[in-house]
Amino acid sequence: MDFEPFSAAHYSALGAAGIFFAIIIACRKYLRRPKPNRIARASLAVVLLASEASLQLSYVLAGSWGVESLPFQLCSLMVLLSAVVMLANRKRLYGLVFFLGTLGALQALLTPSLNEGFPHFRYFHFFAAHIAIIGAAVFLLAVERYRPTIRSVIGALLGLHALAVPAAIANALTGTTNFMFLARKPDTASLLDLLAPWPWYLLQLELVAFAMCMLLWGAVRLASHTYGK
Repeated sequence: MDFEPFSAAHYSALGAAGIFFAIIIACRKYLRRPKPNRIARASLAVVLLASEASLQLSYVLAGSWGVESLPFQLCSLMVLLSAVVMLANRKRLYGLVFFLGTLGALQALLTPSLNEGFPHFRYFHFFAAHIAIIGAAVFLLAVERYRPTIRSVIGALLGLHALAVPAAIANALTGTTNFMFLARKPDTASLLDLLAPWPWYLLQLELVAFAMCMLLWGAVRLASHTYGK
């Protein structure tokens, strides 16, 4: 079945995401205990890594694996980085996971670049991977009490440009891939449709990314002062 945005299947996935994030926040004190913390971290990492591994395997089994299957999309990179942070507790990568992971995965959840609907494998993979990305960021924020700073905003934006380099090179060399939507807007409806045509929307995205990171930083700062730990 073709995926239809804002259908029952879409709303069900968004509802599952909301419940998952709420559980992490509600159980944050319990998840700070050593054993539950280790189990939760490992479980999230397994989901993240399994989602990418299963996607690559699906391409291989279908005989469709190619350069376009490389994990150069922003959320694919965030899947891997989030897993590293969960397993190794790399605080230096927190800004990338929190800002880029949250904003990229949130945009994907709201406007999915997805053709296959429920109950296709890609439907479950897509939403499981993106929910897990945000889940990792929520875990680090609510459970581990990491707090983003202005410095981490700048680091995330610099990291975004660094991650875009291999994606842009691959797009230029192949002429067919569209990693990180640098070559063109996605074929499905997205927030990028509100921006100017290529390549001008890339410049607009610089401002949008900065504004969204600052908005997210401000929201976390306000929530921290209001609700405490």
